[in-house]
Amino acid sequence: MMTWFNFWQQHTPIFSILIPAFTGFILLLLGNPGAGQLAQDHRQTWRRGLSIVATALGFITAISYFVHASSGQISVYQLSEWSAPFGIVLVLDRLSAFMLLLTYTLALPIIAYASQGWDARGRYFHALFQFLLMGLCGAFLTADLFNLFVFFEILLMASYVLLIHGQGKARFQLGIHYVVINLLASALFLIGLGLIYASVGSLNMADVARLFPTLAPDQAALAQAGGYLLFTVFAIKAAVLPLGFWLPKTYAVASTPVAAIFTVMTKVGLYAILRVNSVIFLNDHDHSLFDILLILGLLSSLYGVIGAIGALRLRRFVGFMILSSLGTICIAIGLHRTEAWAAGLYYLFHSTIIGAAFYLLCGWITAQRGEFKDHLKVAPRMKQEKLLSICFFIIALMMAGLPPFSGFLGKVFILHAVQQHPWQLEIIAGILVVSLLSIVAFIRVGLILFWQSSEPEDNPATQAYRNYQALPAIAPKGNAIALYLLLLILVAYVAAAQPVQRYLSAASLQLEQQSLYQQHILQRDQDGQYISTQPFDPEYIPETKYGGENPDANAHLIPAIIHPNTLHGEHISPYKQQQIHDQLNNLHDVPDTPDHEQLKLQSVER
Repeated sequence: MMTWFNFWQQHTPIFSILIPAFTGFILLLLGNPGAGQLAQDHRQTWRRGLSIVATALGFITAISYFVHASSGQISVYQLSEWSAPFGIVLVLDRLSAFMLLLTYTLALPIIAYASQGWDARGRYFHALFQFLLMGLCGAFLTADLFNLFVFFEILLMASYVLLIHGQGKARFQLGIHYVVINLLASALFLIGLGLIYASVGSLNMADVARLFPTLAPDQAALAQAGGYLLFTVFAIKAAVLPLGFWLPKTYAVASTPVAAIFTVMTKVGLYAILRVNSVIFLNDHDHSLFDILLILGLLSSLYGVIGAIGALRLRRFVGFMILSSLGTICIAIGLHRTEAWAAGLYYLFHSTIIGAAFYLLCGWITAQRGEFKDHLKVAPRMKQEKLLSICFFIIALMMAGLPPFSGFLGKVFILHAVQQHPWQLEIIAGILVVSLLSIVAFIRVGLILFWQSSEPEDNPATQAYRNYQALPAIAPKGNAIALYLLLLILVAYVAAAQPVQRYLSAASLQLEQQSLYQQHILQRDQDGQYISTQPFDPEYIPETKYGGENPDANAHLIPAIIHPNTLHGEHISPYKQQQIHDQLNNLHDVPDTPDHEQLKLQSVER
């Protein structure tokens, strides 16, 4: 038992990525017939079982990571046993553990609901769902900017197919728009990474943060330009105005479980903004990115609620309300205070879960309205009108930010963090106005769906009567249970507000401690200097195993950045081994050159 525990501790962060990755590959190997044959395929039970078990195991793993990170410990996992910044590392801290827990808290009820029939409407649903989870977990755990790009692409490729799952002209049309927008964002992402790497010489977040203040003015300007490009990319992913027009329509056409899980995807963009800007571009003199985010947050919040008031379909109404809540989170991050960051993270959890619950309610309502679907038009009353109206009322209270629910507490925390801010009155007025308009929007939708609904046709001889009787009298299988579970999670979230807020406050404080991340992630040489990279040197000739041997004044640093097994393996030549041995025995004879302070290694390929 102790051996298993030690193994778990040693490889802690990687399991959240490996579980969905291996599950996705196994599901692919199971094969998948056409969508019309899935319901009769005997392997579908295996697909559902594997996906649910893997997601449940991921949820248990996320809980263990959350408990592990609660102590404040930062866990670093070195892929291929190469130290940063030469190797890629995963970092588990309070913030990443919180985001992993949010992801699996949402994913488990969604995959259970989707397994009741939605997964049979298209091919490879469960495999794509697992790859989506893999991308999400990787994005939350990585400490390398290029690796962040890789995991972004993994989750996006899965989302491209999930968006059109179930087929349909509208899904395909908006799916094309979604792909084009994200391909453009990916191109900007690569350009931004190139600018940062060309000027800094590293893409490890902690290393870039350490080197950024030491850059010459022209190199610093180039790196700052790369930072602004990354900010733009993350704003597109987070659907921040004016880059978020795609969200309401795109999410509206997705199937119910896909739209529900997509509510966490925009949070990846917000997480990246907070992580990258707090770790890399955070300093006491330049808050321009945070100020921009604050303004965009106010505009997004107001635009979203106005769009919701004018929405003609219930699903688009939900999309606009999610857009408004994203603006509220941007306001909290843009305040550039740890107290505000903690409040924003508290509201982020609430926004994700309530958005998913609302999409589940949309699926339930659509099933009972027949030809009217989710159009906001007066229709015959639904067969479960009382139960649906109660669920809608609870969701309205939660999403509009009324007491005593988590939306209200989240906004109170944000308003408390605004104190003494130069824009205090404007921000308070903006949040309160948006809350008031949200109530108006929900009242309008509630009147159309419930209060103004007409009596159903009672003449058996009419086609309208037969159509109404053919409608389901209960919720789609698994829909109600998943909805209730998400609402109960938010009720528990309110009850645990104090310890959660204490945890998030500690997570926000931890984000500001750049030196702490550098100490945990980077290695030092015998003189206490960080072993790092430098910008490109045209006179440096990379040494390879088969490309000859070159004298290396930094050979004595190699043992500090690779695993002992690798050091004594076949890939370290005898000539290099001898250099390492000689320099370690004669450190006082090593020339005092810039090369002695930092290891000049250039990556042939990242």
